[in-house]
Amino acid sequence: MIKITLPDGAIREYEQGISAFDVAKSISEGLARKVLAASINGEVWDAHRPMENDSSLKLLTWDDTDGKSTFWHSSAHLMAEAVEAAFPGVKFWVGPAIDKGFYYDMDLGDRKITEEDLALLEKKMNELAKQNNRYIRKAVPKAEAIQYFTEKMMNINWTC
Repeated sequence: MIKITLPDGAIREYEQGISAFDVAKSISEGLARKVLAASINGEVWDAHRPMENDSSLKLLTWDDTDGKSTFWHSSAHLMAEAVEAAFPGVKFWVGPAIDKGFYYDMDLGDRKITEEDLALLEKKMNELAKQNNRYIRKAVPKAEAIQYFTEKMMNINWTC
């Protein structure tokens, strides 16, 4: 069992490996629906990441700056997935959350995004969002990450 300390000072015991989302569910289904991320010992985590040790937990929602930032970060990934589907071979640079939203720097070659493209991307993002896919943090050794991205780069059609 691990001890989870909540912001009001209450300490609850849970099985090792419980996620912040599951802690939220144990408190209230309504609260769980609002959770976007969690602050574990002062560090922002994915709400589904397992907690292995005694921890201090704050559940992050849209009302929290870090909750909004996490939502926008995930939205940037969703947008990138939609752009990649619409424009195979697109080259991405950075796509961070910013104070009031998010963006992605990308190279579409000679192509310019039109109003029609924006409508297509919005539709694709809505389709992807309805799939309720989770973005899961996966720690991998550096060599494995390099191999993954090297293979990904080799499969891009660079003639866009």
